[in-house]
Amino acid sequence: MARAEPLHVELVFCARPGETDIEAVSLLPGAAVADALAAGGLLARHGLAADTALLGIWGRRCDLATPLRDRDRVEIYRPLAVDPKEARRLRYKRHRKTP
Repeated sequence: MARAEPLHVELVFCARPGETDIEAVSLLPGAAVADALAAGGLLARHGLAADTALLGIWGRRCDLATPLRDRDRVEIYRPLAVDPKEARRLRYKRHRKTP
């Protein structure tokens, strides 16, 4: 019987704009997102909790039990500092005030 190839997964977290923390991990076939997060250590490094973290694979939301495929990119999303609608309103007000 052929030996199963390991999964190569990339973990990504942007703590602030322009600062990206990327960690590549190799996992056993059948691994889930929770396994990748435990192996990579990004959550611990940034003081985040796995049960409250917002996660995605290639931009699509997922949870800790989602199975991984080879070359998946697991993204850890940070909470928004400002609501996007409010940010647009503030930019518009600033733009109107400048002569």
